[in-house]
Amino acid sequence: MRKLLFASLLLVSSLFASSIKVENGYVRATPPNLPNSAAFMELKNETSEDISLLWAKSTASNVVELHTHDMKDGVMMMYQVPKIDIAANSTTTLKPGGFHIMLIDLVQKPLKPNDPVTLTLGFSNGEEQTITVPVKTVMGGMMKQNGNMNHKCN
Repeated sequence: MRKLLFASLLLVSSLFASSIKVENGYVRATPPNLPNSAAFMELKNETSEDISLLWAKSTASNVVELHTHDMKDGVMMMYQVPKIDIAANSTTTLKPGGFHIMLIDLVQKPLKPNDPVTLTLGFSNGEEQTITVPVKTVMGGMMKQNGNMNHKCN
């Protein structure tokens, strides 16, 4: 009986344990007429298996897509990707100029600093996570991503 109870507890606890930890998430604030924004975060894979972020959705926008940037012919190009890989026992950072989640055709305009935005993330291992992240100004988000930003003027 004890073994059955212990096995049941392990099964229940594994249902609530997540393989991916989402940290330091935020969405960029927007000026009044800008219809799009982006979400950034760290995705930490704490398993021995590679996992991918396959999709995202949000009530803040009508369309949500996974995107990245690349330099092509001297021009920075942004485009949609089918997935964002998170290697086993590692972190993938979604950041300006790299992988990010595009929020297209915002429902609420503008997105103001400290507004909450809810995102649901879908992963290749079948997990879904719903998170709420704050809206930050462009510089506020960059400060968090890059630490202190010191500029010297001569």
